[in-house]
Amino acid sequence: MSLIKKLGGQTIIYGFSSIIGRFLNYLLVPLYTRQFAPDDYGIVTEVYAYAGFLIVLLTYGMETAFFRFNQKYKGDNLAFSSGLWSLILTSSAFLFFIFVFITPISELLLYEKFPRYILMLAAIVALDAVTALPFARLREQEKAMKFASFKMVNIGVNILLNLFLILLLPEINNSTPVIDYIFIANLAASAVTMLLLLPEFRLLKYGFHYSRFKEMLVYSIPLMIAGLAGMVNEMIDRTLLRRLLPYSEEENLRLLGIYGATYKLSILMTLFTQAFRYAAEPIFFKKSDSKDAPEFYALVLKYFTYFGCIVFLSITLFIDQVKFFLGSDFHSGIVIVPILLLANLFLAMQVNLSIWYKIKDKTKIGAMIAIIGASITIVLNLLWIPEMGYVGSAWATLICYFVMATLTYFIGKRYYPIPYELPRIIFSIVFSIMLFLLGKHISGLLPEGVHLKILMNILLLIFFITVIYISDKRALSRDIGLKKQ
Repeated sequence: MSLIKKLGGQTIIYGFSSIIGRFLNYLLVPLYTRQFAPDDYGIVTEVYAYAGFLIVLLTYGMETAFFRFNQKYKGDNLAFSSGLWSLILTSSAFLFFIFVFITPISELLLYEKFPRYILMLAAIVALDAVTALPFARLREQEKAMKFASFKMVNIGVNILLNLFLILLLPEINNSTPVIDYIFIANLAASAVTMLLLLPEFRLLKYGFHYSRFKEMLVYSIPLMIAGLAGMVNEMIDRTLLRRLLPYSEEENLRLLGIYGATYKLSILMTLFTQAFRYAAEPIFFKKSDSKDAPEFYALVLKYFTYFGCIVFLSITLFIDQVKFFLGSDFHSGIVIVPILLLANLFLAMQVNLSIWYKIKDKTKIGAMIAIIGASITIVLNLLWIPEMGYVGSAWATLICYFVMATLTYFIGKRYYPIPYELPRIIFSIVFSIMLFLLGKHISGLLPEGVHLKILMNILLLIFFITVIYISDKRALSRDIGLKKQ
C-alpha cells in the first residue's frame, strides 16, 4: 500500500470518528443557545478559551517530542515512559497550585463569583494533559480505530450527561439549568477517558530517564512556545472582545457569545485539520529518513489543499442552511464564517509546511514564526475590535495564519527544500474563493426559493471538483500509487 493511500485511509478513520463525534457534540450548540442566554454562553466561551492555553502549557510539546525521539531511538519505550512520568508530575503540581490559589486566580480572571468554573476547568485540562501521550502512542502504533473509539466514548459521555443535566434533571427536580452542568459533563468525560487508557500506563515501568527527558525537553520547549503563541492566535480574540468592545458588559458578553457560537460553524475545517494531523505526524516522522520524503510531503500538501477547498465551499455555499444550527439570536454572526474557514485552511496547511523544522530539530525557528503570528493577532485585534467588532477579529485571524504559512514555506526552502506544486495549490484556493463569491452574487439575483439556490450551489461545488480533477487527472492517478512500501 502506498503511503498516500495509508495516510488517506487513516485520515478517513480519524476524520470519520471526529466528524461524527464532533457533529453529535456540535448538536449541543442548539441546546446551549436555546437554554442559555448569550451572556451566559459568553462565560462558557471565555473560560474554555483558557483551556486551549493550559493544555498546550501542560503538555509542553511532549507529543511531537515522543514521535521524534521514538523514531530516533527505534522505539525503545524510554521516550514514552519519561515523557509520561513528567506529564503526571507537572499536571499534579498544576492542579495543586490552582486549588491553593483559587481565590486570587478567580479575581484576576474576573470570575470571583464563579471560582468553581476555574477549578473544574483545571481538573479537565490536567486529565487531558496526562492522557495526551497515551493517545500519541496509539497514533504512533497506527491504532487509528482504537484511538477513534476512545475519542467517541469521551464525546458520547459528554453528550449524554449534557442532555441529562440540562434537559432531564430540571424536569425531575423542577429547577433551572445552569452552565455548571457543561463543565461537570466535560470533567466526567475526561475521567472516563483516563480509565480507558490505563493499560497504556503499564509502560511507566521503564522509568524516568533524565538524559532522554532532557533531550526531549530541549526539543519540545520551543514547540510549547509555538503552541502557546498558536493559542494566542486562536483564542485571544475571545478575551479581547469582552474587554475592547465599546459597549456595556452585558452587550459585550452577548457579542462574545455570538462570536463563539458562530466560530463553531468552521468546525468541519477544524476537524479535517485535526484528523490529518493525527494521521500525518507519525507517518511524516517514519518517512523522514527516506530519499523521496520531500516529494511525498509535497504531494500530501497538494491533495490536502484540494480537499480543504472542498470543505470551504461545502460550508460557505450552503451557509444559509448551515446557520440554522444556531439559535436565531446568533444568526448575525454568520458573516465571519467564510473568513474563519479560509483562515483555518491556511492553519491546516501549516501542519504540512512545518514538518521541516520538526525533522531537522529546528523547533526554535518554529517558535519564532508562531510568535510573529501571535504578535500580528494581538496588534490587529487591538486596532480592529473597537472599530469592527468580531469581524475585525476574524480578519486578524486570517491575516495571521496566511503570514505564518508564507514564512514557514520560504524559511523552509533554506533548511529542507520541498518541491511543493505552488501553482496548483494557489489556483485551487483562489478558484474556490471566486466560486464562493460568484455563488453569493448569483444567490442575490435569484428569486426567493430555497431549492433553486441549493441546486445552483451544488452545481458550483461539482464544477470545482470537476475542474480540479480534469486539470490534475494524470498526476492523481500516478500519485495515489506512489511507490509501494
